[in-house]
Amino acid sequence: MRIAEALAFSKRLEDISDSPRLDTEIFLCHALEKTSSYVMTWPEKELTPAQVERFTACLERRQKGEPVAYILGTQAFWTLDLEVTSDTLIPRADTEVLVEVALNLFPENTPLRIADLGTGTGAIALALASERPAWEVWGCDRIDAAVDLAKRNQARLGLPDVNFVQGSWLAPLGGRFDMIVSNPPYIDQNDEHLQQGDVRFEPLSALVASEEGLSDIMHIISTAPDYLLKGGWLLFEHGYQQAAAVRKLFCDSGYEQVNTYQDYAGNDRVSLGRWKRL
Repeated sequence: MRIAEALAFSKRLEDISDSPRLDTEIFLCHALEKTSSYVMTWPEKELTPAQVERFTACLERRQKGEPVAYILGTQAFWTLDLEVTSDTLIPRADTEVLVEVALNLFPENTPLRIADLGTGTGAIALALASERPAWEVWGCDRIDAAVDLAKRNQARLGLPDVNFVQGSWLAPLGGRFDMIVSNPPYIDQNDEHLQQGDVRFEPLSALVASEEGLSDIMHIISTAPDYLLKGGWLLFEHGYQQAAAVRKLFCDSGYEQVNTYQDYAGNDRVSLGRWKRL
């Protein structure tokens, strides 16, 4: 099999993927351990039998709908290359908005104490730590396998000043924080999108929440004041249709400076509030 012939296999993914050509190219680069420029430059190069086997194995998994990130075991997020497994959500570009908003809340060299709730791969915590070495960053997750994964990503990236612990939401954390961030489950259990695309392969416990997707956000908003310093911020990623409800939860609980930010597609994606009470 030549490279050009391998790329033609993208037709097999047309009913599965929104980007069949790109997926096929990614799998081919993975099998060859080469860059995309190599693949484009040498269409007549022959694959070895081992490379063909590796490429077709990836293709077959994708044909069944499995996400590219799970097949490759890695996902780019922010400026980081993260290991991913089916124990956690796949980090997505929209979540980078949460990182951007968090970074812009404080002057760059301010030493702060930060917590990331439901850390999963550690994506948010590690992205923040990579940009702000002066911050003391904590990440927690109730799933042991997720905590282990976050720690592996921490080691791979050489970010020693991030602390990952196991436990539900704020329960395993001690002391108070200048900022708490979270990308919690926020999809309603009856949402039709749960039967479509990559989310079919992701853990439901990291996707679905009761109370129309708001139960975990409600819990964190109500308990966070016991963990926030005066003037501390609480930030969430949420569904595009949930912004008004999340802002109301913030306001009803006594938070101030409540606001919502949009993602790269112009959808409401991140809401925050500031706690001013002792």
